[in-house]
Amino acid sequence: MLLKIKSLFKKEKYRNIDEYDIDEKEMNRVLSEGAILVDVRSPQEYEEGHMEGAILLQEYEIKKRANELLPNKDKVIVVYCSSGGRSKKAQKELLDMGYKKVYNLYNGYQNY
Repeated sequence: MLLKIKSLFKKEKYRNIDEYDIDEKEMNRVLSEGAILVDVRSPQEYEEGHMEGAILLQEYEIKKRANELLPNKDKVIVVYCSSGGRSKKAQKELLDMGYKKVYNLYNGYQNY
């Protein structure tokens, strides 16, 4: 029973917004100030529809292609995916690589 309670707590904690998650209003604000928008979904998902101006950089290619596509590590970056899971991983990866300001679109593209 204790393990089940811990598991439920972790799920609820994950759904909470953290300091590097942003909503649509905040995303639009930082984009208007020159932030880079990065779609971390698959090429097929990207082709089916993406946010205007988004760069496609699949979550599993971050380590291999981020320096090429995102050379300025001081630039504000907003990452998104369908539901927020892959973009959360991509956000962490970019921060670990030395990017300074990487925000995740909370709950992903499908909710906007």
